[in-house]
Amino acid sequence: MRCYDIVVIGGGPAGLAAAKSAAENGCHSILLIERDTKLGGILNQCIHNGFGLSHFGEELTGPEYAFRAYEDLKSINQGSHPPVEILLDTFVMEITSRKQIYAMNKKDGYFEISAQAIILAMGCREKARGALAIPGTRPAGVMTAGLAQHYVNIDGYMVGRKVVILGSGDIGLIMARRMVLEGADVLACIEIAPQPGGLARNVTQCLEDYGIPLYLRRTVTAIHGKDRLTGITVSEVDDRYTPVPGTEKEIECDTLLLSCGLIPENELSRKAGLAIDPKTGGPFSSDVHETSIPGIFACGNVLHVHDLADNVTKEAIEAGKAAAAYVAGASSTSEQAILSPKVFPGKVIKPVGEIEKNTDPAVRQMTCIICPRGCTLTVTPGPTPVVTGNSCPRGEAYGIAEVTHPMRTLTTTIRVRLEDGSLSRISVKSKGEIPKDEIRTLAEKIHHTVINAPVSVGDEILPGVLATSAT
Repeated sequence: MRCYDIVVIGGGPAGLAAAKSAAENGCHSILLIERDTKLGGILNQCIHNGFGLSHFGEELTGPEYAFRAYEDLKSINQGSHPPVEILLDTFVMEITSRKQIYAMNKKDGYFEISAQAIILAMGCREKARGALAIPGTRPAGVMTAGLAQHYVNIDGYMVGRKVVILGSGDIGLIMARRMVLEGADVLACIEIAPQPGGLARNVTQCLEDYGIPLYLRRTVTAIHGKDRLTGITVSEVDDRYTPVPGTEKEIECDTLLLSCGLIPENELSRKAGLAIDPKTGGPFSSDVHETSIPGIFACGNVLHVHDLADNVTKEAIEAGKAAAAYVAGASSTSEQAILSPKVFPGKVIKPVGEIEKNTDPAVRQMTCIICPRGCTLTVTPGPTPVVTGNSCPRGEAYGIAEVTHPMRTLTTTIRVRLEDGSLSRISVKSKGEIPKDEIRTLAEKIHHTVINAPVSVGDEILPGVLATSAT
């Protein structure tokens, strides 16, 4: 049996930050287990920017954030006896209340691990079609937005040509833009609620920028097609989210992407007997993220679904510090604190109908996309445009630029020819912002280009184009 002070389950942003924090707080026997073949978790397929503003102080793509987090972990993993051991391609089958872990991989087979403390950082998963109870046939072309994201960004496969998005979560909004840049026709984004579910900045830069309509108070009530999706039926819903008869509308499409919410990944937590909060879907926890079983901690999306990876990292740092203190013999938090329910902040969105519409055609209203706050700006054009509604100077600069020379950052992928002649794919971004009307032209150029390996993060692989992942 292998024995460690702390075992971290999950190698995404939460697991990386928790392992590093535990090591920095005096723990020198840590095991990090990740079921994928590389660290970074979901960040590796999230090639868009918007990460890192809080934690790293600059805007990064998902792969860049994962790279920085791993480099931070490596910085303390120096010497002949590094404090953090990493097991990749390893699947955890079960954990027990006695903090025993049963795992398996191709090299070691099935094996047992004993830990003084465990940090759960398994992340979350998407709600699939089965959880949504959409009637109809089961043709190809119906999948979650995250699965489509993996196919397109990691595997390089195009999932469809005539696309509808069900749900307006951030992943769905981002994939709407991604599909357009890959040449698809995104027909609509359908949302059952009276307001979008994602950040207001994503509604702006993913739907409005590309002319994709967002239909609120509607849902998919039928799926059509046998071997491949041929279309869907969309209906309006009432205040109880029940479809209204007579409002059906047919949309011809070959792909339906589901972006209808995320669920904390807690099968292991339930097997261990942790108390689960029905409101969040994650374990009840104390202020230091200790669960109902002393010595088992949880952080990140396994605890509750976060909007920002930066907040996941912040929470994981706290959990790693608390786990190290537990191993060192510090007293646990009280049962009352552990089992007290929590209220977590929700998304910052622009509710439909809340903002008074502008009637002056010379004045423009817009959502600032500089940060997740998504301030609503009012810009009065003129020799010196006047911006109101911004909460920081960057918002004022954005408002002025948006009415004079709108700029955006392009994130996409490019094909790479490896040394053995095979083709792989890495993520790239424009070197700074470029004029918005040049986005599609640059995306098309990158799409038809093949570069040669090796490539490192930060390399300028084309004029004005930087690699955000490596071969």
